[in-house]
Amino acid sequence: WTRARDYTKEYLDAMPEDGVSFKPTPDIRSFAEQMLHLANANFAFPSTATGPANPQQGKNLEKMDEYKTKASLTKIVMESYDFVINSVKGMDLKKLDEPVKLFGRFDSTRGGALEKAFEHQTHHRGQTTIYLRLKKVTPPQEKLF
Repeated sequence: WTRARDYTKEYLDAMPEDGVSFKPTPDIRSFAEQMLHLANANFAFPSTATGPANPQQGKNLEKMDEYKTKASLTKIVMESYDFVINSVKGMDLKKLDEPVKLFGRFDSTRGGALEKAFEHQTHHRGQTTIYLRLKKVTPPQEKLF
């Protein structure tokens, strides 16, 4: 999660301020909305998986104009990663196999919810590679190793 946070920060740093609201096509999320969607899930999944209350419960960060500048976007996305990291650090690992309901409808385990959270943030960060390329920005170097 720490590596994922740092990698996502590189994406946020790479996008120029005028690209934060950029949409490749009118019917998809902007760069900011992609990152805010990622952040929403970073607050929601670990809350279910590990127990601490979601500090953004009931909010749709994607729709909140206050997070659509580069500085405010970066701040809330980094807060979402810190929430995940701190939640996992404080978790009783013996509970990873306990059943939970994600979003009140999907059966999972606590560990499965964390896996879904990681998959989700990877997916949406990856989508923003195209946004950077379309803005003529070279994406951060892949960090497989």
